[in-house]
Formats: sequence, structure tokens, C-alpha cells
Amino acid sequence: MDPVFLVEALPDGASTVLDGPEGHHAADVQRLRPDERLTLTDGSGALARARVTGAERGRLHLEILERRTVPEPDPKLTVVQALPKGDRGELAVQMLTETGADEVVPWAAARSITQWKGPRGDKARAKWAAAAREATKQARRAHLARVAELHTTKRLLDRLRPAAQVLVLHETAAQPLSQVDPAASGEIALVVGPEGGIGPGELDALAEFGPRVRLGPTVLRTSTAGPAALAVLQARLGRW
Repeated sequence: MDPVFLVEALPDGASTVLDGPEGHHAADVQRLRPDERLTLTDGSGALARARVTGAERGRLHLEILERRTVPEPDPKLTVVQALPKGDRGELAVQMLTETGADEVVPWAAARSITQWKGPRGDKARAKWAAAAREATKQARRAHLARVAELHTTKRLLDRLRPAAQVLVLHETAAQPLSQVDPAASGEIALVVGPEGGIGPGELDALAEFGPRVRLGPTVLRTSTAGPAALAVLQARLGRW
């Protein structure tokens, strides 16, 4: 498949120049040369396949070959990811994007050791967004995975109420996720707790969305539980 590069907006004409950070990556890192193909996307579903007509340092000259639009996925898949320790959050976002998350909602759960406060929180969220951007390109996606602002539990409850289906992952649940009938349309939200698990008060609050579900007989890390659950959902939805 052609490599994918994210741009602010697709060009209107029959030719364009890819420069800036994406142009640098295409010309200087991937070393694309004349007659090679690539795909441009605005991250909102619009795609343009292009042929390289010229290469310079930090930029490529392109001929647009074809355009198409990929509709937004329905149902939308959202993952509420409790803040993990260290760089596991970026790893989680990367894998969530690759396995099809449309949005990742960072959650300051009661047992989250990591805290996002002030400039440190802004920097951490920016790293999550960068991980989503790079994974979007690696996975050849037409829609950029979005990273929401940090959510407290109270804010999270309000955020989840309009969803068509909320699935809270917990090791004590009786029903396996593989036996759940996913919503056919709207938003499906997966809730993934922190390393220490979802607190009792949070579990009580989340109970308004229905019974909890489990992945299997073992306990996964918070950074791997979400991607594993998404893989199950993708199969249940017939996408995989």
C-alpha cells in the first residue's frame, strides 16, 4: 500500500507540493522519488492518491491521480483510557489507533498513579495526540484518531450518557466481551481502568450503563486491554 501523509487540506488542482514536516519525512526520511506513489489525507476521510513528479530536499512535487472520500465509521469506537504509568499511555494510544479507535478519552481515574496537571498535563496530552497521528499514518487510515481532553470521573459520566453502548471492562464480570452484541450504529465506548483497577465508587457510578464485561480469565495491563478489546469488537462488527 502507498504511504500516507496527513495534510491540513487536500489540494484543489491537478498538482501540488508536499513540504513542511510531512514533506521532510517523505523526501528525506522515506526518500520517495519520481514515479513513486503516495496518498494524502486530511484526516477527515478525504483521500488523494498522487505520483511523485519531482523530489527536492524537504519537499516533493506531486501529480494528483485520483480522489475519494471514506465515510466515517459507524458505529464509532471510543476508548476511555485511564492514565497509565510512564510512557505506557503513548503505547496504548498507538495500539488503540492501529486497532481502530476513533477517539481516545484520557481518564483521571481514582487509582491512576500518573496525574496530568498544568503544563505537564498539556505536554502529556500532546504526546498522546502525536502517537495517534503517527499511528494513523502507519495504519493507512483515512480518519485521524482523536485524543480528547482529560476527563474526571464526573465529566466522563456526562460524556458517556449519549453513547449507544458503554462497555466497562472488569475482571470480575461474568459476561465475556466476545458474547456481547455490539450496537449497530452510534457510539460504542469501551472503558479501561488503571493499573490498580477501577475503584468501587467509580464502578458504582458506571453501573448506570449496564453490566460490566471481561476479556478472558487473565488480567491484562491497562495499556493492552483496550487494543485487545477493540480487536474483539472489530470481529464482532464484521470489520475484521
